[in-house]
Amino acid sequence: MAESASGTILVAGGAGFLGANLCRRLIAEGHHVTCLDSFQTGHWSNLHGLPPEQLTVIRRDLNDGFRPSRPVDAIYNLACAASPDHYQADPIHTLFTSLRGAALLLDLAKRHRARIFQSSTSEVYGDPQVHPQPESYHGWVNPVGPRACYDEGKRCAETLFFDAHRSHGTEIKVGRIFNTYGPLMHPDDGRVVSNFICQALRNQPLTLYGDGSQTRSFCYVDDLIDLMVRFMASDAELTGPLNMGNPDEWTVAEVAELIRELTGSRSPIIRRPLPVDDPVRRCPEITLARSRLDWAPTTPLRTGLAATIAYFEQRLRGRAVPPAESITGLGAPAAAGGGAQ
Repeated sequence: MAESASGTILVAGGAGFLGANLCRRLIAEGHHVTCLDSFQTGHWSNLHGLPPEQLTVIRRDLNDGFRPSRPVDAIYNLACAASPDHYQADPIHTLFTSLRGAALLLDLAKRHRARIFQSSTSEVYGDPQVHPQPESYHGWVNPVGPRACYDEGKRCAETLFFDAHRSHGTEIKVGRIFNTYGPLMHPDDGRVVSNFICQALRNQPLTLYGDGSQTRSFCYVDDLIDLMVRFMASDAELTGPLNMGNPDEWTVAEVAELIRELTGSRSPIIRRPLPVDDPVRRCPEITLARSRLDWAPTTPLRTGLAATIAYFEQRLRGRAVPPAESITGLGAPAAAGGGAQ
């Protein structure tokens, strides 16, 4: 994924958890990055300290379209709230972001002849009847449930990407991202790792949904971003879908106990009913990533959780987030008019 001197890498959703970590990785590699974000769930502090000569920030909802000010060489589409609390808060907007946002970015990729990555999700597998989940599994999704705005939105976005590839020759990369955690997570995103850590650090009861026997596989963010970058740089014929996650499986109850141990918390555990359509087991089969990209996660859960706890300890100290205009390397947020080009 070589970048020309005049080009840029567009990261839609670049101020969010994964987007900001990706922006930091790309800038460290010497790229110029344009971050497009509505800042509904992303945060200015995630971009703090990045060099102004390598970063352009556009504050805009992807659904409104935008006009890039310079050639676009590559696009990463990470623009959609990913936690159930956030995407269910405005399900219609979530669905439109998944569909219209993907369509606009595909049109942009076609016009600029840019390679484009779509952040799909393990949610396309729903509550899987096959375990672990290979990319060939078509899933078990409730199309009318409260999670469908995200699950079905991402499934349809995958369809758009592969149709664009078949119809127009667009160079696509579709990655199905499993549970990921690490620094720059939103403390109130409602996901299990951030919930448990923040509750433990605040000496609040840890909220365990269901009996705690449901399983997840947790990938540290640096490992996930490394796979994302490798995937984008791979041969054009490797389109995906590609499972992106850590195949080590943990019960939610085990994660709660590990976080209590690492934080030294005495918070009790309280139980609540399992949410509707919450999957019982979720774990990626990653043979494709291992064989084609020579990738496997390297960060043990204990190590990654320790780094994540240290991040949240600093964030929860109550330091004020500087306004956008004063963040080093950003300047005032840029507003961009016009439709997608």
